[in-house]
Amino acid sequence: MLQKHAGQDTRIKKNFSVSFARHQDEVREAQRLRWKVFAEEMGARLNTPEPGLDIDLYDAHCEHLLVRDPDSGEVVGTYRILSPSAAKRVGNYYSESEFDLTRLQHLRGRMVELGRSCVHADYRSGSVITLLWAGLAEYMLRNKHEYLIGCASIGMADGGHNAAGIWHAVREKHLAPIEWHVFPRCPLPLDALESVAAPLLPPLVKGYLRLGAYVCGEPAWDPDFNTADLPILLPLNRLNPSYARHFMKAA
Repeated sequence: MLQKHAGQDTRIKKNFSVSFARHQDEVREAQRLRWKVFAEEMGARLNTPEPGLDIDLYDAHCEHLLVRDPDSGEVVGTYRILSPSAAKRVGNYYSESEFDLTRLQHLRGRMVELGRSCVHADYRSGSVITLLWAGLAEYMLRNKHEYLIGCASIGMADGGHNAAGIWHAVREKHLAPIEWHVFPRCPLPLDALESVAAPLLPPLVKGYLRLGAYVCGEPAWDPDFNTADLPILLPLNRLNPSYARHFMKAA
């Protein structure tokens, strides 16, 4: 959104639809897509009660945003959203499994968590993720939430050197004020990695930074997904106005 993020086929222009899941069957469609992307494509080790579906304890408390292909009806993109009240009911945010969020404690009543963003491999050119963000923008405005948090994931096929390079690059321009710093529970071993001089930013990380998001501290290592996860915080009052207009138009 923002955690475990993996986009539209430019060869065909389609009028994709974006909506929230209305019943459990639609949630299962999102979970099936997540399994396909995270487990089958990325090789993540998912602790799920039902193979073929990515299910965890947060799903029942989240709202699930879906983008569908108008021809097939298939869900080709999804985001899940954990509201402040839902986080209170479940007891914490997913991000707290990776980071100590103590310094964000005072924001909890206004803070939405994004997660499990993914797009089917055949639809990754930008239109699907733009629609997901448009649906998210409409949700934030309608519910008067003020902050977005999540984890922006960076693949570690190279052992983490690109992730280390990204961290050193983004900390120069995008580091949050110290009062909003969070701390990884399983830190990426930055001192043991050779930081790439010209790192390649995943499109989603690049997108969040363009929106105006802060990086709140050093990346955590997620061994189940084998990703380096950057803690992201986007105060809505920092949202780039041109992007905001674009997303609201798309919605």
